[in-house]
Amino acid sequence: MKTKAKTQFPPGWDEERARRVLEHYENQSEDEAVAEDEASFVASAGTLMAIPPALVPEVRQLITRYQQQRKAS
Repeated sequence: MKTKAKTQFPPGWDEERARRVLEHYENQSEDEAVAEDEASFVASAGTLMAIPPALVPEVRQLITRYQQQRKAS
């Protein structure tokens, strides 16, 4: 008999928080979902893109250097 694997949550998350988020999105109308999506793009100060996992550390370093340069100027 197989045992059920324990669910792992990101830091700061627990089962209750995950259920609340799931409930929010499951009960959201299509119009509400579209409005939320559009608002997130308008309020965004960046771009979403897929980055190969092997490059993530380098991209993080580039972002850090960029932010430091902006603070210095």
